[in-house]
Amino acid sequence: MDNFVVSARKYRPLGFEEVVGQEHITTTLRNAIDGHKLAQALLFCGPRGVGKTTCARIVARMINGFEEKAELNSLNIFELDAASNNSVEDIRNLIDQVRYPPQYGQFKVYIIDEVHMLSNAAFNAFLKTLEEPPPYAIFILATTEKHKVIPTILSRCQIFDFNRIQISDIARQLKKIADREGIKTEEAALHLIAQKADGALRDALSIFDLMVTFSSGKGVTFKDVIRNLHILDYEYYFKVVDALLGENHAVPLLIFDEILHKGFDGQNFILGLSEHIRNLMVAQDARTVLLMEVPESAQKNYAEQAKAVPYSLLLSWLSIASQCDINYKASKNQRLLVELALMKMAHVRSVINSTQNGVGHSTEATATAGLKKKLN
Repeated sequence: MDNFVVSARKYRPLGFEEVVGQEHITTTLRNAIDGHKLAQALLFCGPRGVGKTTCARIVARMINGFEEKAELNSLNIFELDAASNNSVEDIRNLIDQVRYPPQYGQFKVYIIDEVHMLSNAAFNAFLKTLEEPPPYAIFILATTEKHKVIPTILSRCQIFDFNRIQISDIARQLKKIADREGIKTEEAALHLIAQKADGALRDALSIFDLMVTFSSGKGVTFKDVIRNLHILDYEYYFKVVDALLGENHAVPLLIFDEILHKGFDGQNFILGLSEHIRNLMVAQDARTVLLMEVPESAQKNYAEQAKAVPYSLLLSWLSIASQCDINYKASKNQRLLVELALMKMAHVRSVINSTQNGVGHSTEATATAGLKKKLN
């Protein structure tokens, strides 16, 4: 059996042009290298899986002119995992290595991952070397938690803040990899994987590998992704909103029961419904359509349903759903709480109308009071 290489390693960027979603970082680093103005102490900050270590390795190779698989890399590039090497003794060993100039190339590059895990004593032992390193030494520190790095270290580094990668950028990269591998994919499936990755390309590639293994060469489909990642299909929410528009609370209750029987949590459902309502709100204005993080095929469905729902009604629904989410953890009957929210949504329009006809104005409090009276 051939040795399998996960996509996150197989398609790790070899140059700045291949790094996804970090143009502000790669442009600055490339200009600094080309202009010979690269600082000797760099701090790469940002969420997991966005390219911090990858960019550090690219910098190390570029300043020495090495190829990706050159054996000289191991002689000039040193990587230290601060999560398991966080003592004063580990830093002292590193400082001892720094004293010797490189045998090959111009620079010795020290990449320290998870630098926030260093102890305070280790940080203090590192200060002097970090502030005044030898001319041939470059330090690149990477961390997911910048606030845990002591201020004296931060003041000695040039700081680069990496962004969470946009869903559209991740989906586009997954499509490129799928095309290279000859794997058939659906746009909605890739978009869902990108959404689940929460801005981390490495996580997205791991999920993609999982889906490819599951499909066994049949292609990555939307149905397979929602089944494997335990995600609710958009269609449920479209059906719920259609029923709410008709002031029919029975259908949403039955749909909610079906969702619970599939093993989903009630809060998961109400959060998804809130997101769906929010998407309908932004779909009503052409300027805000791009704020929807859904595939283009789904945008048409949102636009069509948004035309049928008044903005004020969507706002009332969103307020009820948000209140349900806030009270969910503290509720002793969580199912009833969600069901009550659905019934409120189904009848809120008629309650508001009757309240307006009776007193000439309405507030959320009076509408809710009237709704309770009607339901009782």
